Amino acid sequence: MKWLIVLLLAVIIFGGAAFFSYDLFVKPERAMRAEQSGETARTPPPDVSLPEFQAAARLRQDGKLGECRDALVLLLQKYPGGQHSDQAKDLLGEVNMQILMSDYPSPEKQEYIVKKGDVIARVAAKMKTTPELIMKINGLDSTMLRIGERLWIAHPEFALFVQRKAQLVVLLNHGAFFKQYHITTVKLPAKQSARVSTRVAEVMAWRGGKRVGLGTREYRGSTRWIRLAAPGYILFVDPPTNDMAPPPTGLGLSANDMDELSSLVNSKTAVTITD
Repeated sequence: MKWLIVLLLAVIIFGGAAFFSYDLFVKPERAMRAEQSGETARTPPPDVSLPEFQAAARLRQDGKLGECRDALVLLLQKYPGGQHSDQAKDLLGEVNMQILMSDYPSPEKQEYIVKKGDVIARVAAKMKTTPELIMKINGLDSTMLRIGERLWIAHPEFALFVQRKAQLVVLLNHGAFFKQYHITTVKLPAKQSARVSTRVAEVMAWRGGKRVGLGTREYRGSTRWIRLAAPGYILFVDPPTNDMAPPPTGLGLSANDMDELSSLVNSKTAVTITD
């Protein structure tokens, strides 16, 4: 009878040791090999940024644009490579533009009362902004101003950062992210410098194949292009409209993006182009 008890104890001891060794060494090794071979899918990391992104989106829905902007900036600082960083940048750009292009109060805008002798170009030069941005912010269809009219004036300092591989045009304001635009078409020569520092040469508006000027009846709804000082770089509308055929080289953006972006830049806007 004693030998039976000894045998049972031996089975328990050695069996337990074998199971412990398998669980500690063999099982993890097999799991790792299976994962490397693609037999099992890796467990995705927890989406820790999602609740904060959803909270920021709700703030925008509630009309709390300032709080939404602050929440998105904080989210991007905390999770710069997070799963929702690109969505957060798109949303932040929309909120920044919504604040800029409306009467929503913000520190970066001030009120200006039109005086006798004021014309929009003179007001823009005095306030260090552009005529078209004044028109956009205040919903003006004409360059004509009325004495006593109240205008919202913004003082942005925009720059463009073009990322060829990511196919993005990033708009910076005073060096900080403001909005990003997605490039839909890339038509550039094969050989490109790794980094190009240039500026906006001119903003062009086309209607029926002809150039039209700011403030004219034809300007509203025209097709906008932005020509950079670097040869071969024109930001154009994609898909093309009947107003003007696309240039032989350049970067295509949607019509809405080009309409918006063209109102924010001028010949002093710095541009950096990288891979």
